[in-house]
Amino acid sequence: MKPFPIRIENPVEHSGPLPTVADVVVIGGGVIGVMTAWFIARKGLRVVVVEKGRIAAEQSSRNWGWIRQQGRDPAELPIMIESNRIWREMDVALRAEIGLAQTGTLYLAKGAAEMARYEAWLPHAKAHDLDTRLLSSVEVAAMLPSAAHRWHGALWTASDLRAEPWVTVPAIARSASADGVRIVENCAARGLERKTGSVSGVITEQGTISCDKVVLAGGAWSSLFLRRHGVNIPQLSVRATVVATQAVQNVYNGCAADHRFAFRRREDGGYNLAPEAFHELLIGPDAFRAFRKYLPQLKADPFGTNYRPFAPRGYPDAWGTSRRWRFDKPSPFEAMRILNPAPHKGTVAKLANLFAQTFPELGAVGVETTWAGMIDTLPDAVPVVDHVDSIPGLTVATGMSGHGFGIGPGFGRVIADLVTGNDLGHDLHRFRLSRFFDGSRLKIGPTL
Repeated sequence: MKPFPIRIENPVEHSGPLPTVADVVVIGGGVIGVMTAWFIARKGLRVVVVEKGRIAAEQSSRNWGWIRQQGRDPAELPIMIESNRIWREMDVALRAEIGLAQTGTLYLAKGAAEMARYEAWLPHAKAHDLDTRLLSSVEVAAMLPSAAHRWHGALWTASDLRAEPWVTVPAIARSASADGVRIVENCAARGLERKTGSVSGVITEQGTISCDKVVLAGGAWSSLFLRRHGVNIPQLSVRATVVATQAVQNVYNGCAADHRFAFRRREDGGYNLAPEAFHELLIGPDAFRAFRKYLPQLKADPFGTNYRPFAPRGYPDAWGTSRRWRFDKPSPFEAMRILNPAPHKGTVAKLANLFAQTFPELGAVGVETTWAGMIDTLPDAVPVVDHVDSIPGLTVATGMSGHGFGIGPGFGRVIADLVTGNDLGHDLHRFRLSRFFDGSRLKIGPTL
């Protein structure tokens, strides 16, 4: 189970054929799209997933592999708790193919101020009977006995999970396919077919699928797709780097982070390492359009983002990427099948050294591989999950802000019921699309 994100060289597993008619079409084969389709299929509806590249090839196979309830936005938390339950059920259904393990989440505090922030989140956990609690410095030292670093304390949720993303979402897709979901890889959705304003189909590079319901779960590409249809959302994408170490001694079995870096034990005996607060914005036209919306976030964390003057050619927000294209001609989604950013070289060396310094008994820590992903984010760090009023029949689920892997099953169930008009079981007001345009004051989600 080697930690390699899915690449365009991987063989196509789901080749179709593309049907001409469906009840629902899901655009995007990441965890949100696949889980949504799976739950829709369970309702007896004909559902098709179209993916321009490979299943889970972008952020769904490049994330840290955390499945955490801890530190969630209060509106996300009940959905995440449901997701935790669904993950456990899927692990049984998938015969433990996904590397799921209950190992907990540990947020390590460097001082009293951080402990106070963690303590302020505890009422949300208590409201949902979540097992989150504060740990003392002594308890942390007992949990990480080989660490040379000492922390003031920690926030700890024992019921949190982890899994291996690069095997998990493809395994879910195989099971969904066996349950009736039609999945077609290497098939970009170019646009929506509309009659009297409403959705009447999805135009793909392989042909048109007639349908009256569409879910857009396009991750970093969602804003570009929506703009072509006259819907503008302030979504940007930031580049985040991950280092996968070679197998080393087990110094901690779960997911942990402090003010310097985050680390997670993998099934193959290595660790995933990532900077705790380093990501890069590759500036393009959308960054200028959305600037005012992001001002509160910039003021709250002015040094949390590094800026690069140009998004590379072909990226969703690159200066040369077309914002208008004909639906009967190749689209930007075909020009770049998989968004595969290069990792930040300076970060790679720093992370391996930092991990070795924190746990000196490991000696020199070898690097197995590195990668980066583009995380789709929104100004308040919570997603949009909503119908698009201006295009009846279109539902959008995007801007997961790096939290999509863990909450994917929960949101998949919710989106399936949103699309089919059933009881959602949760309040989605926080995730409405109109919050960016109706004069609402945006409330930034917890930066825990």
